Amino acid sequence: MGSNKTVFFIIGILLIILGIFMMVPYAIQLIYNEDSNSFLSSSIITIFIGILTVLTTLKNEKQLNLQQAFLFSTLAWVSISLFGSIPFVLSNLNLSFSDAFFESMSGITTTGSTVISDLDNSPKSILIWRAIMQWLGGIGIIVMATTVLPLLKVGGMQLFKTDASGTEKILPKTIEVAFTIIGIYSFLTLSCALVYWSQGMNTFDSAAHSFTTLATGGFSTHNESIGFFDSPGIEFAATIFIILGSVPFIAYLKFLKGNKKIFFQDVQVKGFFYLLILSILVMFIYLFINSSETSLVDKLRISSFNVLSILSGTGYVTDDFGLWGEFPLIFFLFLMFIGGCAGSTTCGIKIFRLQMLFIFVGNQIKKLIYPNSVFVINYNNQKIEDTFINSVIVFIFSYLLLFFLIAILLSISGLDFLSAISGSATSISNVGPGLGEMIGPNGNFSQVSNFSKWILSFGMLLGRLEIFAVLVLFLPSFWRS
Repeated sequence: MGSNKTVFFIIGILLIILGIFMMVPYAIQLIYNEDSNSFLSSSIITIFIGILTVLTTLKNEKQLNLQQAFLFSTLAWVSISLFGSIPFVLSNLNLSFSDAFFESMSGITTTGSTVISDLDNSPKSILIWRAIMQWLGGIGIIVMATTVLPLLKVGGMQLFKTDASGTEKILPKTIEVAFTIIGIYSFLTLSCALVYWSQGMNTFDSAAHSFTTLATGGFSTHNESIGFFDSPGIEFAATIFIILGSVPFIAYLKFLKGNKKIFFQDVQVKGFFYLLILSILVMFIYLFINSSETSLVDKLRISSFNVLSILSGTGYVTDDFGLWGEFPLIFFLFLMFIGGCAGSTTCGIKIFRLQMLFIFVGNQIKKLIYPNSVFVINYNNQKIEDTFINSVIVFIFSYLLLFFLIAILLSISGLDFLSAISGSATSISNVGPGLGEMIGPNGNFSQVSNFSKWILSFGMLLGRLEIFAVLVLFLPSFWRS
C-alpha cells in the first residue's frame, strides 16, 4: 500500500458511507415485510471492511498527488461496484456474481442497463438500492468532473477547473466543493420526488425515480419504465429534471456565487439546448411523415422525451422506438455518442468536445484559404492552447477506437451485429438500453453471456471515468513515476 495509503483511506470512508446507505433498503425490507436480511448482512460486511481499511491507513498525510488521484478515480468506482453487488448476490433473484457486478456497475456509472427481467415483481428493497446506486454515482461523477478530472487534464476537462490550485490540494478542494454539490443535488432530487408525487406516482415510485432522474441513470421500478405510468404530466416532470441534471453543476456553483446569467452565457449549455431542439425537431418531422397513429401533440411529446432520454444518457423509455423504423435506430445511436454537458451526470463524448472539434476544423479550413494568418481559438471567453485541442482530438479518437474494439469483442461472444454495435455504444456512453430485440428498449441484458457482461462492465467504467483515467493505470511508466 505504501505511499497510496491516502487512496485506501478515502476508499474506506466511501465504503462506510455505502454501508450506511444500505440501511435504507433494509428499512424498506422491514416496511414491506420482505423475508430477507440481505441488506443488513451486506451493510455489516461493507462497513466492517471500510472501518478496517480506514484504521490501517489512519496515520498518514491526507493529500493526493497526481498519480494517486488517477489510482483513486478507478479504484473508488470498482470498489463501490464490488461491494454494491453484495445485496444482489444475497437477494432471492438468484443472480450470479457476473450479473450482480454488472447491475452494480451499471448503477454506479449511471448507465441503466439491467439484467433483471421482471422489475414489477422484484423486491422493493432491490429496486430502491438500484436507484440509490445511481444517485450516488451521479454525485460521484459531478464531484470528480468539477475537481479531480480537470486537474488530471483528462480529455480536455482542464477547461472546467473551478479554482487555481495544484494537484496537492485535490482532497481538500474535493471536500469543499462536494458539500455544495450535494446540497444542490439533494434539493433538486427532493423537488423532483415531490413533483412526481403530485402527478400521481406513489411515494415509493416517486422517491426511486427522483434518484435516477437527477442522476440521468434511467433505472425504473417497472418493466415499461416511465411508459408504465402513461402520464403526460410525469413525462413532462421527468423532462424538466433530466434537463436540470444535464446542466453542468459548475454553472449552479457560479449561479450561487452571483453570476445570474451563467445559464444563458455558457457556450456548452447553449450548445446542448440547440442540439436538443434540433434533434427533437428531426424526430418529430420523421414521426409526422411516417406515423399516423397518434396526434401531433403526442408525436411532439414522444419525440421530445425519447430524444432527451437518449441524448442525456438517462435511458427512460415511453415507447419501443425499435419499432419506428431504421432511421430512429441510426439517429439514436448517433445521439448516444454525443451525450450531454461535461460536469453534469450525462454521458458520451460531451458537447464541449464536439464544439471544440468543429472550431478546430473551421480554423484548419481557414488556414488553407489564408495560410499566413494566425487564428486564435476561444471558447467561453477563454483562449484555448494547442495542447488542449490535441487532448480533445486524442480523446475522441480513443473513444471511437474503444467503441469498435468493444463491439468486436461483443460480436466474438456471439451477439448479433446490431446488439454488438449498440451494446458497445450504450456501455461506453453510459446510456442504458441498446437497440434490437435482445437489449433494446423492451429488452434487457439477462441473455447476454458472462464474457459480454464483463466487457460491458469495463466499457461502462471507461466511459464514466473519461477513458484515460482508467487506461493510464495499465501503463508501466505510470507505476514507475
